[in-house]
Amino acid sequence: MANASAFIDIPASAEQVWRLIGGFNSLPDWLPFISKSELSDGGRVRSLQTVDGLVIVERLEAFDNAARSYSYSISQAPFPVTDYLATLRVENLESGQTSRVTWSGRFTPVGVSDEAAVELFTGIYREGLEALRANYPD
Repeated sequence: MANASAFIDIPASAEQVWRLIGGFNSLPDWLPFISKSELSDGGRVRSLQTVDGLVIVERLEAFDNAARSYSYSISQAPFPVTDYLATLRVENLESGQTSRVTWSGRFTPVGVSDEAAVELFTGIYREGLEALRANYPD
């Protein structure tokens, strides 16, 4: 099992950031490489389409609005991993005017080294968080 993680600090309260990213269907609102998201199975499954036309299907595994976090697994994707489980979390930093968003995942690489899989997901998380940060100018 391998792990990847990235975080970013954003000049907005955790509540403000959670309003943007806390919906399981909200990825197209802040993640530029996701062009479309459709929910099924009572809102617990999202089918994503990337700007390149790839399809990713994810299942909501845990949701905690009070803690501003959710976890999801991947059931279909072009990634070289299995047993994928990721968590997106938003927390207030000391001032309450800044928040930290952490995106982390664990997975089992298939056909690639642990290092290659970790590098892939760390890059995805970093790029996604940088795109999120662009929604909050200083």
